[in-house]
Amino acid sequence: MGEVLSQNEIDSLLSALNSGEFDAEEMKDSGEKQVKNYDFARPAKFSKEHLRTMEIIFEHYGRLLSTNLPAYLRKNIQVEVMNSEAVTYSEFSNALSNPVLLGVVNFEPLPGSIIMELATNLGYAMVDRMLGGLGDPLEKSREFSEIELLIIERIMNACINLLAEPWKNVIEIHPRLERIETNSQFAQFISPSEMIAIITMNIKVGDVEGLMNVCLPYMTLEDVMDRLNTKYWFSSMQAHGDQEYTELMESLLSKVIMPVKAVLGNSSISVNDFINLQVGDIIRLDTKAEQELKIYVGNIKKFTALPGASGDRYAVRVTSIIREEQ
Repeated sequence: MGEVLSQNEIDSLLSALNSGEFDAEEMKDSGEKQVKNYDFARPAKFSKEHLRTMEIIFEHYGRLLSTNLPAYLRKNIQVEVMNSEAVTYSEFSNALSNPVLLGVVNFEPLPGSIIMELATNLGYAMVDRMLGGLGDPLEKSREFSEIELLIIERIMNACINLLAEPWKNVIEIHPRLERIETNSQFAQFISPSEMIAIITMNIKVGDVEGLMNVCLPYMTLEDVMDRLNTKYWFSSMQAHGDQEYTELMESLLSKVIMPVKAVLGNSSISVNDFINLQVGDIIRLDTKAEQELKIYVGNIKKFTALPGASGDRYAVRVTSIIREEQ
């Protein structure tokens, strides 16, 4: 609906037409259609909807990385999807430097491969962590040794195995790392004019930050392009049903490691007594020998138990469960 003019604006317009300031013929719609230039060298094969859906998929993937990688690196991991864009492969490959970490991933049953580029400073930091260091990157880049590449290959395999779950709502894939390339001159896996989608993620390992670029060629995704829309993606999620979601959550929670401790009792002694403790000294606790112990899961009191032994180890036998309302 067009803008409604006030009476004063109508009067002003009529007076301008009468005085000849405006030409009524010039104000008529010419009927000509606007022409939009189309670049045949860069066909628009990826729509905004496709890119947005892939962002959602890789946001899920980022959460999996931040949950699973700390088990390997023993360091806090933060992953964030920065942006997505469609470019030609030549633009991507020309921006690569040496050395580079390129993981070529077989995306079967889809044809072709995808490429995962990991920032070299992250590669050095991960190798340092895996070898017991603090996770500091090198001040000056150099070529990766064979041992370092084997360590990085192990980490990349762990990352690639996590790809199957986020893509589950689109297609069941079985990703597999084919090889790692460190020289950008040997990165011509795809035709230079082929359109690709690039998903850029920022990964923070402790204090070290770097980017991971995931390169998805159109020819690889062509068979599932009609499924790469948010409507299909969310409907597929709901189709799995609550039961499958519950089973998935139970499966993930069953792998969580929680500290459990049994508290024999508490006592307060002076610093002087503590310093002078000797083997054989007795510390008087605030619990009796026949009294039930408090069992903590994390910092939450969850059970009561009686002390005992199992073989040659100390053990406790749970006697009651402390509910939340208690």
